[in-house]
Amino acid sequence: MARPPLPALVAAATAAALVAAACSGGPAGSSGGDGTRLPAAEASSTGSASARADATGDADEADQADQADDGTDTADLPASLTGQTLDWSPCPPPRPEQGDDESTPPPLTEDVPWECADMTAPLDYAEPEGDTIEIALIRARTEAEGERRLGSLVFNFGGPGGSGVATLPVFAEEYGRLHERYDLVSFDPRGVGASEGLVCYDDERLDAYFAALAVPRTAEQRQRFTDRLGSFAAACEDRAGPLLPHLTTANTARDLDLMREVLGDDVLHYFGVSYGTQLGGVYAHLFPERVGRAVLDAVVDPTLTPEQSARGQAEGFQHALETYLEHCAGEDDCPLGDDADEATDRLGELLARLRAEPLRTEDPDGRRLTESLAWNGIAQSLYSQDFWSYLTQGLDDALAEEGADGTVLLALGDAMNGRNPDGTYTTLQASLTAISCADARQRYTERDVRRLLDDFSDSSPVFGPPLAWGLLGCSQWPVRGSSRDTDVGAEGAAPILLIGTTGDPATPYEGTRRMKEALGDDVAVELTYDGEGHGAYTSGNACVRDTADAYLLEGRVPEDGSSCG
Repeated sequence: MARPPLPALVAAATAAALVAAACSGGPAGSSGGDGTRLPAAEASSTGSASARADATGDADEADQADQADDGTDTADLPASLTGQTLDWSPCPPPRPEQGDDESTPPPLTEDVPWECADMTAPLDYAEPEGDTIEIALIRARTEAEGERRLGSLVFNFGGPGGSGVATLPVFAEEYGRLHERYDLVSFDPRGVGASEGLVCYDDERLDAYFAALAVPRTAEQRQRFTDRLGSFAAACEDRAGPLLPHLTTANTARDLDLMREVLGDDVLHYFGVSYGTQLGGVYAHLFPERVGRAVLDAVVDPTLTPEQSARGQAEGFQHALETYLEHCAGEDDCPLGDDADEATDRLGELLARLRAEPLRTEDPDGRRLTESLAWNGIAQSLYSQDFWSYLTQGLDDALAEEGADGTVLLALGDAMNGRNPDGTYTTLQASLTAISCADARQRYTERDVRRLLDDFSDSSPVFGPPLAWGLLGCSQWPVRGSSRDTDVGAEGAAPILLIGTTGDPATPYEGTRRMKEALGDDVAVELTYDGEGHGAYTSGNACVRDTADAYLLEGRVPEDGSSCG
């Protein structure tokens, strides 16, 4: 096969990575820019012994108190925030921490340029007169006027940790019909990209961090693994400690409501993908009366613990891998052979070889393909059938009897890790870690992982072990998580359309029904896409797109339980 052009591969895969969760065995980092320390922010929860303790047992009374919603309602914020006027101006090229692109976003249409602005929000909504944080926004205004104009449609593309400012222009053509009546708007959530994006390590350290062993097998390896997590957490605390307690999904939901107010809308029209569905559910819980037309695609299960979520992902990725292997085995040029079982064995043998001896690549910095980077590359390629050809090419190169090469798998792994083609990093993985750890109270120990390892391996011999060890990602994080569960109950909210894909590897289909039950059966409307991949609206399925568009543009709510094949 001819090798695909690497810049195009990385650009496309990086966009898809915004809905990805890495299998790198722990928290990751971001680009080599300067971290930001906010001036007088409250940081008393950082660095405490309780923050690092195992908290997988029952919550005590203090835990329950911490779960209370103590944030100020947007309606009660000072007029300096709710009445602010945004200074919209032509967008510059994305920063490396958002996604490396040397050009400004091309106009959505000939007459509609992209505009960017910063919105000021409270760092701590419990102290709305205190320190603030700047939230980066992007929009393309609709040409519709009067009753045709519905307002703003705000997008979150997932992560958590994806830059909406960099991503919306990439996918804008997919949402072109929605632009007929909406301003298309997205943003970098707090702690992401240009919104005080979290930077812990420089690029060189991140290269080593992602390449390191993700599944330790000896006592010495386990010690190095946990030391690596501790060093990363300490670097994040050192560079951005006062920011970390405030990077919760609940605070980002409050930012959304302030955004709604500043944009001049009475209700929030919203499109959330992957983690963006969790954000949308939390918003609906906090502000049910302000929910407009909302679509949640690739739905997160809000009822799961981090352990249950990781196990579900192991099963989901294993299913996606088996589907790919069956497809590959039916092709004339499958590098893994024409038998699906043998293909699984050959893939396992490749990973074992990479663990013993990383594979050469054409990377200009001399990096080699390690087992960890290969895991991420394989996982990245399973997010969409569009990437199966890249996976086949990468495996073909890596398994070649002569001149074996890991360049394509490395490029796919880089996309998952948020590495730009020029060697800089986005904040994707560092932000993912910070937001996940700020949200979840559970803290797992090495003993927990070793107890769970066999079950995870049964769920997926390929992805189970790195996902199990990834449970330690928050074990040494310097901030205590805000809650043990995600409350999305939204009684009284307008209908919310949930779209679940039966073959979704990252947010398994079963989570759609659980989100429906948690939101409320009288609120959520379920649409099933019988297909593969993560995210249905951009899958190319006309039924899904037409159904979602009819709801968002005309208010036509589909029958609950509808399906698209």
